[in-house]
Amino acid sequence: MLHFQQQIVFEFCRKLLQGAGVPEDEAAIVTDVLVDTSLEGIDTHGVSRLPVYLTRIQNGRINAKANIKVDRTAPSLANIDGDNGLGQLVGVRSMQVAVKLAGEAGVGAVAVKHSNHFGASSYYCKMASSCGMVGMAFTNTPSGIPPWGGKEAYFGTNPISFAFPGKEQPVVIDMSSSTVARGNIILAAKEGKPIPEGWAIDSEGRPTTDARAALAGAVLPMAGPKGYAMALAVEIMSGILSGSAYGPRVGWIYDESTLPVNIGHFFLSIDISRLMPQSEFLSRMDHMTGEIKNSPRADGVKEIFIPGERRTNSARKRAGEGIPISPQLLDELNKLAREMGVDPLE
Repeated sequence: MLHFQQQIVFEFCRKLLQGAGVPEDEAAIVTDVLVDTSLEGIDTHGVSRLPVYLTRIQNGRINAKANIKVDRTAPSLANIDGDNGLGQLVGVRSMQVAVKLAGEAGVGAVAVKHSNHFGASSYYCKMASSCGMVGMAFTNTPSGIPPWGGKEAYFGTNPISFAFPGKEQPVVIDMSSSTVARGNIILAAKEGKPIPEGWAIDSEGRPTTDARAALAGAVLPMAGPKGYAMALAVEIMSGILSGSAYGPRVGWIYDESTLPVNIGHFFLSIDISRLMPQSEFLSRMDHMTGEIKNSPRADGVKEIFIPGERRTNSARKRAGEGIPISPQLLDELNKLAREMGVDPLE
């Protein structure tokens, strides 16, 4: 595994996106999401996704110069059409709208259609928490989870994310409706590695540890019927309510189709100051997280973590040591760089 400093990775990725036709300011937004995600150790949703985004821009499946349209339908509500743009750009613009609405009305809710894979949903929630607000994000994804009792994928892994301001760092909750994010299986398949038992079933509904067989089959919902129910709720919020594709109609950028994937998102921001003074909220949060951290620990447990804490620790570590990039990913990125006339990453 090779390691590169954050700013070097940022500039390289931004130039690649610009080379594919993305305007400079928008390329910087997308790159920031990717690099932040990799810094936090979520390698399945960070820089590793850039090659497929670039390839799909090149073949016209993703719009490099999207005209994102905002339709404010009520003081606290808006519909957004992402114009098939990069999901990270659509996500940032959408949460910006949600935060603006919340600043004006106390709550901002935004339904999004015609978007693409937007990476780690926690990034957008952190945008809201940095403004002193609660942030929530939902997105549907290509079919990956069967309905409980079924053997054929219908729902996506459909993550839900929250972020709450804290005195030192936000509390960040980001989880998929599946036992594991599908990106982990995609990464295992690319690297030719097996996956743990209990993650997935093959196309015949049989348990499998073969990553490629799992991609042809389905990822299992977390907590059985509870994960299925959560996937359904996310599908309604981000797919049905937004007017975007839902269920098996959601496209997958890793296949050879040239049609837009039409992923849907839903963003929510709540202005805490409309409910209580910000200082009181932060004090109460600090007291609660302190109690949790100091709870009696089970045998063998050295520390109790607050959700998002390990990501913050990873970001601090990688900011010093560099972002790890596998030789295979580096080869993919450098091949694209040479095609675009961008200096390779070395």
